Amino acid sequence: MSHFRHAARQALTIARRDFTATVMTPTFLLFLLSPLFMIGFGIVGSLSASTAASGGEERQRIVVIAAPEQAATLVAVDRQMRGIFSRASVRPELSVEPPAGKPADQARALFDRKDVEVAAALYGPLDRPHILRTPGAYAEASYLAQLAEQTLRAEKAGGPVELSRPDTQVIGRVEATSSGKSQAAYFAALGIFFLTLMLSGQVVGAMAEERSNKVIEVLAAAVPLESVFFGKLIGAFGSALLFVGFWFTLLVNLPKLLPPGTGVFFDELGTAVGPVFPLLFVAYFTMAYMLQSAVFLGLGSLASSQREIQMLSLPITIFQFAMLGWSSYAAGHAGSWIAVAAEIFPFSSPLAMAARAANSPELWPHLLAIAWQGLWVAITVTFAARLFRRGVLKSGSPKRRSKRKAA
Repeated sequence: MSHFRHAARQALTIARRDFTATVMTPTFLLFLLSPLFMIGFGIVGSLSASTAASGGEERQRIVVIAAPEQAATLVAVDRQMRGIFSRASVRPELSVEPPAGKPADQARALFDRKDVEVAAALYGPLDRPHILRTPGAYAEASYLAQLAEQTLRAEKAGGPVELSRPDTQVIGRVEATSSGKSQAAYFAALGIFFLTLMLSGQVVGAMAEERSNKVIEVLAAAVPLESVFFGKLIGAFGSALLFVGFWFTLLVNLPKLLPPGTGVFFDELGTAVGPVFPLLFVAYFTMAYMLQSAVFLGLGSLASSQREIQMLSLPITIFQFAMLGWSSYAAGHAGSWIAVAAEIFPFSSPLAMAARAANSPELWPHLLAIAWQGLWVAITVTFAARLFRRGVLKSGSPKRRSKRKAA
């Protein structure tokens, strides 16, 4: 058996050990379902915020002080205008009140009411109305001004009658729009960033645990350190692929589980390369994961405590956020020199090229990008393996010094 085959066999043995130790635990099941918990917390938070906001919106009103003979026209025009908006609650509910005393004093007194919150009030003749509003009710005041305008037009036309009856048909698009491609590009870059950030951090945690338990020294005594490094990298990548495969299958079948009419958002999304996109996404995720995990493994081996690992992880995480911001800008400005620079820079290239796959149909740049990123993965892994060897051997240096002194 050659030296390479022997080292590869040892690395695969370490990878199988790490993969089994990671996957065959209840903790991995919680880790696999952790995005569900995050989504659940987000939904609960958004529902709480919307409930609090809707509670305040239900008390808001816009008031028109007008004669009783104009009230029916105002209400009918208000109903027509609210049909333009997607939700009826975009503007506060309209209340028409008859004049009582001086209209100006009556309008000012509306803002001191305790039962409702008046955002804007209109009084006076509709051709020259006076509008009072709170500081944040600019849109409500503009709505009242337009309500007075349309009411006058309706009165001159003989009432708020419908002069046209449109026949509306829904047309489906054959191809995704440019905005849908841009959204898919952003989600592709965000997906790779989120997966690498969450999965590569798991490598550091396992490394810290084995450093504290002295397991890494036992492995180093039995297997060459290079095989230990590559085995850990391959084992972590295997568990990452299992995570990605689980969620990819779930997301692909998600539109089938949703009620009819709720999957319109997914219909708008699309990629320029078509069915090749999932393969490119997996390839770029592999490159990004190998880059980040190799850096985490190499630097994590130099730390002797969990606190040092956290201090080393912070600048790497900040750097990853910077790469996400750069790639997100490139996704929205395809073809610019900033996008090209993001596609060339090794650590932003996987995210930017995944975004390019959604925006541009050419396939040959992806072959060059994968080869370019593979070269940098080899460079980064080689350098990280040396750091790993130095960090692991550092823990046993006092013992070796004592042996040299005894000799």
